[in-house]
Amino acid sequence: MKLKEILVFGASGQIGRHLIRKLTKNNYKVIAVTRNYHQKAYILKTQANPGYLEIVESSSYDFEKLSNLFNKSEICINLVGILTENKSNTFEKIHSIFPSMLAKMCKQNSLKKFIHVSALGIEKSTESSKYAKSKLEGEKLAQEHFLKTTILRPSLVYSVDDSFTTKFFSLLNLFPIFPLYHGGKTKFTPIHVSDLANIIFNVVNRNIDEKIIECIGPQVFSFEDIIRILLRSLNKKRLIINLPLPIAKMMAKTIEKIMPNPIFTLDQLNLLKYDNIASGKYKTNFDLNLNADLKFENEIEKYSYMWKEAGQFSKKVLNK
Repeated sequence: MKLKEILVFGASGQIGRHLIRKLTKNNYKVIAVTRNYHQKAYILKTQANPGYLEIVESSSYDFEKLSNLFNKSEICINLVGILTENKSNTFEKIHSIFPSMLAKMCKQNSLKKFIHVSALGIEKSTESSKYAKSKLEGEKLAQEHFLKTTILRPSLVYSVDDSFTTKFFSLLNLFPIFPLYHGGKTKFTPIHVSDLANIIFNVVNRNIDEKIIECIGPQVFSFEDIIRILLRSLNKKRLIINLPLPIAKMMAKTIEKIMPNPIFTLDQLNLLKYDNIASGKYKTNFDLNLNADLKFENEIEKYSYMWKEAGQFSKKVLNK
């Protein structure tokens, strides 16, 4: 039977744009759902050849329109997530209720698979982090409502469009002192966005039925390691200090109060207490022969020039 469309929520984010290119390049048709067509469509239209991508504007709770989209599709992929919450978009609404609703609609329309992208390292941090609690609840509800759900838990996802390396490049470029939290010892296994898109594509293409897959890159770094790698890429030296936890909490609370889009929150500080590496409880992408080979140092070097005084003229030619 010919595959119908793949329905993608969160398609305009960094993961979504790479995934759409991968899927449509391999002859899958994609329906990309966005809440603001005029703001997002011009970006999405560049990601696929004509005829392979349909962009639909819809509210998350326009059940009639969404039901029609599910009826046309065989696979649903949810990439929607937030790092900070506000009154209209809370962690519970985005990470728990929304995937639960999608899973129910998958069941009602007899879809072949629901792929829900969550986050790595959330099981241990639910007591201190609202973000982690909402993510874990969303996973639980999705799998309860639709048995053919596959949960992907990526570690830190990075690229030129991320909100992690780009933010720290900016901070390291501006300030002579950089604070470390929890001693900078928190471990990460960064995965490049194109590697994660390849994993999602193969879960679709190979019909992989694992309940939970932990998605990791090829290297393990501490938070301090990552900051020092970013500094080397910028060719800058900064004073790195270990910030006592009470002071860090006070700073995070202050930032939350005075900034509409805070660069750092108390919830994120709490998350840094826990490593973001494979737990050993579930299979990783490497266990399933879904390799993620791109090296962190090499990939950030390709866009770190944007934070250097010489701009593009400071680019290094990487060995092939």
